Amino acid sequence: MAEPHDPYAALRYGGFRLFLSGKFLLTVALQMQAIVASWMIYEQTKDPFALGLIGLTEAIPAISLALPGGFLADRYNRRKLMLLSCMLMLLASAGLVAYTCLDYRSIGTWPAYLVIFFIGLARGFYNPAQAALWGQLLPREKYVNGSVWNSSLWQVGAVTGPALGGLCYAWLGPALTSLIICLLMLVVLICYLFIRNMPMTVSDRSESVSAALKTGIRFFFSQQVLLSAVSLDLFAVLFGGAVALLPAFADQVLHTGPEGLGFLRSAPAIGAVIMAGIMAFRPPSKAAGKLMLACVAGFGICMIVFALSTHFWLSLTALILSGMLDNVSVVIRSTILQSYTPDEMRGRVAAVNSIFVGSSNEIGAFESGLAARLLGLVNSVIFGGTMTLAVVGITWKKAPRLRDLDL
Repeated sequence: MAEPHDPYAALRYGGFRLFLSGKFLLTVALQMQAIVASWMIYEQTKDPFALGLIGLTEAIPAISLALPGGFLADRYNRRKLMLLSCMLMLLASAGLVAYTCLDYRSIGTWPAYLVIFFIGLARGFYNPAQAALWGQLLPREKYVNGSVWNSSLWQVGAVTGPALGGLCYAWLGPALTSLIICLLMLVVLICYLFIRNMPMTVSDRSESVSAALKTGIRFFFSQQVLLSAVSLDLFAVLFGGAVALLPAFADQVLHTGPEGLGFLRSAPAIGAVIMAGIMAFRPPSKAAGKLMLACVAGFGICMIVFALSTHFWLSLTALILSGMLDNVSVVIRSTILQSYTPDEMRGRVAAVNSIFVGSSNEIGAFESGLAARLLGLVNSVIFGGTMTLAVVGITWKKAPRLRDLDL
């Protein structure tokens, strides 16, 4: 007789709980910071393209350092790499506090972009290390449940952060909001300090950096399921996202301020949290590949509806539904990455995934800003949603192993 499903199985491991707590608080802090930085930049420029440049500013260092970060995550202590990365984020956030305490309108926007650049630098090392570490904190049979909770807590942070950021910005101003962000990052460091060091497998310490990176890249591209799942999310996020343009939609289309922007920014994560609660009890195992493709297609449709809407509540609903569908795809992809990757390659494979998907949000933000300038605000998001549907159709036809995947 099969054992009953335990929706809280992964949370019974203390190290994983500390990991999730730190990741949740860091997500809240960075989302709050995104609201502060994006609203300050848009307030000074009134230019959607300037919002797109935010994504590019963070993506360039994050992508450039992802592979070296993945190599380090497979050779050295992953927890210490996460601590060092978070310390760099804290220093960058302290710089934002200084900027907001001054007459920032007379200084210009470059200090805000500089803070975002340093956050991208830190992410280049943090993302592979954290993606590799959590697979060590759980036994293999808990990976699906761990993926659900990992995604869920990230999404709860993504709900809480923008809403808090918008409300704090409106009530307390940018300086105090930036100080709260720094305090949250201090708590993140404490959480990670208490995670017990875990032994890790290293395949060959004598292997050179370039050879080790080539081995990881070859492994990733030799796995059709890995490659197709990550590519699907890459192009869906690259073309389908509208988050970078939310300040412009809030101002020009929906006529709301930073409070409304905070709720719009939180809406996809609200949907993701709702879906995470469902998946904790009904994990996406059977026909996972077909489910992933269907959800990415639904995400594209939600983006088109959002673009056409001129009513705040309809726009909010479309974003909530997009978050529900996107979270299914995220959980399935995360489970595939952990299940198909040996421990000694987790850092490098996570780095390649970070280049493909982790930074596609920022590259997608730049694409959105550029498309908004060329096509107009609304047409750019309609174009992105349509391209997402086209990507799903191509993947369905060209990647049968993903299409027929069961977890």
